[in-house]
Amino acid sequence: MGEQYGGDHQDFRGGEFNGDFTAKKVEYHQHGPAPTALDALPPKVAGFTGRGDQLAELLGAFDPVGGEAPGAVLVAAVSGLGGIGKTALAVEAAHEACDEGWFPGGVLFVNLHGYDDDRVTAEQALETLLRGLGTPPEHIPNGVDARAALYRSVLAARERELGAVLVLADNASAAEQVRPLHPGGVRHRLLATSRSKLPQLGARLLPLGELSPEEAYDLLDRALRIAAPGDTRVANEGEAAAELALLCGHLPLALQIAAALLVLDRDKPVAELVVELAESGDRLLHLDDGERSVRAAFDLSYQRLPAEQGRLLRLLALAPGSEVTAEVVAALDGADVPPVRVLDALCRAHLVERGSGRGRWRLHDLVRVFGVGVVKGDVRLWEEGEGARERLLAFYCRWAGAADGRLRWLPGMQEPERFTDRAGALAWLDSERAGLVAVVQWAREERFAATAVLLSQCLAEYLDWRRSFDDKITVCGVAREAAHRAGDRVGEASAWNSLGIALQQTGRVGESVDAHTRARDLFQAIGDLPREAAAWSNLGSALQEAGRTDDAIDAHIRARDLFQAAGDRPREAMAWGNLGLALREAGRAEDAIAAHIRSRDLYQAAGDRHGEARGWNNLGGALWEAGRRNEAVEACEKALEGFREFEDWYGTGRTLSNLALAHQDAARPAEARTHFLQSADAYTRANALTEAAEARTWAEEITP
Repeated sequence: MGEQYGGDHQDFRGGEFNGDFTAKKVEYHQHGPAPTALDALPPKVAGFTGRGDQLAELLGAFDPVGGEAPGAVLVAAVSGLGGIGKTALAVEAAHEACDEGWFPGGVLFVNLHGYDDDRVTAEQALETLLRGLGTPPEHIPNGVDARAALYRSVLAARERELGAVLVLADNASAAEQVRPLHPGGVRHRLLATSRSKLPQLGARLLPLGELSPEEAYDLLDRALRIAAPGDTRVANEGEAAAELALLCGHLPLALQIAAALLVLDRDKPVAELVVELAESGDRLLHLDDGERSVRAAFDLSYQRLPAEQGRLLRLLALAPGSEVTAEVVAALDGADVPPVRVLDALCRAHLVERGSGRGRWRLHDLVRVFGVGVVKGDVRLWEEGEGARERLLAFYCRWAGAADGRLRWLPGMQEPERFTDRAGALAWLDSERAGLVAVVQWAREERFAATAVLLSQCLAEYLDWRRSFDDKITVCGVAREAAHRAGDRVGEASAWNSLGIALQQTGRVGESVDAHTRARDLFQAIGDLPREAAAWSNLGSALQEAGRTDDAIDAHIRARDLFQAAGDRPREAMAWGNLGLALREAGRAEDAIAAHIRSRDLYQAAGDRHGEARGWNNLGGALWEAGRRNEAVEACEKALEGFREFEDWYGTGRTLSNLALAHQDAARPAEARTHFLQSADAYTRANALTEAAEARTWAEEITP
């Protein structure tokens, strides 16, 4: 089935016409000349919009002047996903080329029905084209080669008599259908459309993607106004129209169907259709207007896939996130290495697309919906998919755990597998972040809950490091609910603890105090003293943020004592540092200095250089408040060195701001301004945009 567009067109197979020619009325006479069909272009698509760059490229390929130059483009192939608008673009370009007078010899059109059960063969297509050129049926030989030779000869004669001819071969599924249709010569042109890229043709390849958001909006608006010029629903509901376009995946066929549904119900607001699509368990069920169906268009492609390609497409539809790495594909597939050959084949068929970088792959949103529907509709395929998801979750849990181990690693600890340094661990987590966050949400399903909760714990340190607190709130919230349902008190308490940190960082201090209190109480009930100590420490920080300084000091002292008793020197160092901050808040400057010195020394003894940098930074702040300015600057410079070593851009930004204040206090405005601007850049790299904006504001307020 070809691309969907408005209006009827001439469609013939095996030499038998299925409709009248549009060029002119033809009367058949027993002994008269055979009729010709050289004005057989389908009509332009009503409301065609966008595709300006692609249209220009096709017209450049059609240009007969350019065609006579060396290396001329004689064949062009438009490819893309079913419903992407290949035929509409090809027909639009053909009409514009004819309007330019480039093809005085006429235009031939044939639908190859490449994805139908009885697709048109090259031999049948040649018979159709020869008849269109006026060749009497009895003069058409049998066999592809003989027909192709006659076809080129007739075209050559027509070129001499009238000029160049354009041949439009729509909806091919394989190069073998198109290759014999090459018209020969240097002035004729062949334009093919296909759901596959057809690199074997030696053609100018023009792959089509979805429309831009602006083009999709325009298509919806035009479609409604064509049906009723006064229909301003899209213009009046701009946000809803943009959401509708997104739900349609910016796919022209889906957009046209959505527009038709609105046209059929003139009283329906755009927002109402958006709600129907968004809340539907199967969007494709709604993207059907009785004549056109997105699911049917996709199914034509899917049914022609070899078994291994169909299987991988189904598994990819179950993958989390908007795109996946080759490693994830291998995990889903249950293979030791990524099935690159199969991926490439799916990519050529436009059912899989290359992602944001090499080795990354993505599915169009509606193809994903289609694939999930195929899996859900068959018990055997559903179980196959559940097995793939289990493999992927285990894969993520293993390597996220190893990456987390590297981020927390200190000298003397066991080396984690795979990741030899922090940079490698962070790079892997960055590349898989969207998928990791999405997979944790599988914890809502009993089958995956326990492993997904473990995975959430492996992401806590990383999400703090990248300051991805919204993601952390999502991850911890899902993990907490799943652990509670399963009676996993340790998992629930750990989730409350991590959730409290993220809530505090996003300004939800009251909720943070409550979360840490719940975590502390659960760890106390379990009898897990080390984790109880961590909960006390985090609770103290939240209490301090809430203005409850005395309670914060008590909490930090309790955490310090528990860590001391457990012999956990790195965390004892952290507790001393947090206690120092609370003491500063209480105005106890000398006690704060002593606490920060103790924190720094413990970090040094543990070989925790990043913790040592935090210790130096906190000490610098306490020294500054005590009036020991030179010592404070020296401490901040040592902190800056450590933060930069670990690419801790938030710590870097904070320390640079402290140094800027020191320069400002010392009446060195130029140095202060420079440090504030450097601070803003560091905060930006840390995704701390509020702090970055504040630092730039302070820089702008400095008078040189």
